[in-house]
Amino acid sequence: MSEKNLTAKVSFWKQQEEEHKQKQLINPFSSWEGASHRQKLSKEDEHYGRPVEGSKTEFRGKMAGEMVSHEIIELCCVLRNLGHQQGNGNYHITFRDLFEAYTKISNKLVGMLMRARKQNLVEFEGEMLWQGRDDFIVIALKKDTLAILPPAVPGQ
Repeated sequence: MSEKNLTAKVSFWKQQEEEHKQKQLINPFSSWEGASHRQKLSKEDEHYGRPVEGSKTEFRGKMAGEMVSHEIIELCCVLRNLGHQQGNGNYHITFRDLFEAYTKISNKLVGMLMRARKQNLVEFEGEMLWQGRDDFIVIALKKDTLAILPPAVPGQ
């Protein structure tokens, strides 16, 4: 190995070491001795509870959020396609009918329904839906939700 290659490798690993030290300084869970000089976390800080900008954690969180959003839109499309339109423009379906149809698509129906309700896209009674007990609870796709959905495909 030439001296030039060795110097480049040593330099590379020194840079990696320095970057790691800097990350440990801001890591609130670090047990590294130099981390005692890190700033204290404050709940008023806009970065509190958020991943470091540009980090892999931030990237993974954004990707997960996009996946969940797509699943919620897919759920709303299924609700529109299988539900019955009411006079007020909302589409209604019972939990049992939706559960029977949707389990072929995803095993996360209740979680997606709760997330969709939190985003004010659907409404239903109760805090949680249970198969069997809540079969006849009506789930309504709100009329305003239709504006965000892709056009319905005839015959579905």
